[in-house]
Amino acid sequence: MTTATANTATAATAATATSGTSGTSATPAERTTPPPPSLDDRFTGSLVGAAVGDALGGPVEGYSPEQIVERHGGRIDGIVGPWNGDEWRTARPLAPYHKGNGHITDDTLMTHALVRVYATVRDHLDAYAVADHLVPDLISNTRWIPELEAETLPLHRVFLAEKWIVHRLHYGHNDPREAGVGNIVNCGAAMYMAPVGLVNAADPTAAYHEALDIAGAHQSSYGREAAGVFAAAVAAACLPEATPATVVDAALALAKDGTQAAIEAVAEAAAGHSDFESALGPLRAAVAPFDTVGPDYRSPSLGARRPSRLHAVEELPIALGMLLVCDGDFRRTVLSCVNYGRDCDSIATMAGAIAGALHGEAAVPREWAERVAEASRVDLHAPALELTAVAREIHLRDLARRRAHEAAFAELTDAR
Repeated sequence: MTTATANTATAATAATATSGTSGTSATPAERTTPPPPSLDDRFTGSLVGAAVGDALGGPVEGYSPEQIVERHGGRIDGIVGPWNGDEWRTARPLAPYHKGNGHITDDTLMTHALVRVYATVRDHLDAYAVADHLVPDLISNTRWIPELEAETLPLHRVFLAEKWIVHRLHYGHNDPREAGVGNIVNCGAAMYMAPVGLVNAADPTAAYHEALDIAGAHQSSYGREAAGVFAAAVAAACLPEATPATVVDAALALAKDGTQAAIEAVAEAAAGHSDFESALGPLRAAVAPFDTVGPDYRSPSLGARRPSRLHAVEELPIALGMLLVCDGDFRRTVLSCVNYGRDCDSIATMAGAIAGALHGEAAVPREWAERVAEASRVDLHAPALELTAVAREIHLRDLARRRAHEAAFAELTDAR
């Protein structure tokens, strides 16, 4: 039994003990328990939550928990300014990016770009959708880039692993299904796969496979695997009775090789903690054997980001671990990820997407969401509204396709 499964069993036992025997009247607290979030609410909570996590983690990305405490005089508990203050334009190693003050980063830029692809195709996506729609969007349509404080092409902001897909698909004309081979193996593809999980809401297996197909244009090895597992986790979080433990169980059921082992190790480490302060060290120690970057995030080892069946990206296991430590509470989970440091904008993006899908938009602190939207000059709700409409259309198409297959199969099996 995995740690997450054990937690689920414990929660179920507790729920049974407190619910009383059949026929017993519910307590006032039970009668006023709000209903689970709707599909629309989960979509909004997930995409807004991902953007908020991204913006909170941006200014401390790349630093250790100790450095964060030294710089900020304690743990971060909300939106903060640039690490180097007014010198952000020239300070190394971050220049010329204005990280902080509620600015979203490339994680959200890519997430919203993928939503636009869904809005165009209005059906399930594959690697060819990246070549036909995502890459042209990155290199042709100017948008406001908060970290650059300029209206420019998203290509000018995305990192090397994302520039790779432009090089391979637009200029190299590689087969989109194989274009990710040879790229840096990191969380570049995983960080923007929340929309795939939402389109496949409540179907983790479908989300996993669709994300793997899409991510084939971007990543290989454990980077691609992380994309599939993250999408599956978001889809699992949309199930009506989902909990952090069931989300982790769904991820473990689908994950392969080092990714599965890393998530399992981090989940086991998380089981002994209910506060991120005590969990920071144990979670890092649990994921370290699977992480190729090494202890100094800014000076990766020579073996960093290379394909492997034994390793995993750090970001997804830590996001799931913090989700367990904080029992899915959005504020606590996201702040735990931010204060973890290292690639904490991507960690908090993933955790925010999952926690937001679990609990809906009300779980995301409104003051954070409003400030991020204003500072980044972005409508955080529009992508969620668009994606919800598209997901409903896709679901109807899926039903029609399924019924057509059932009818054809029935005719085949009934044939004499």
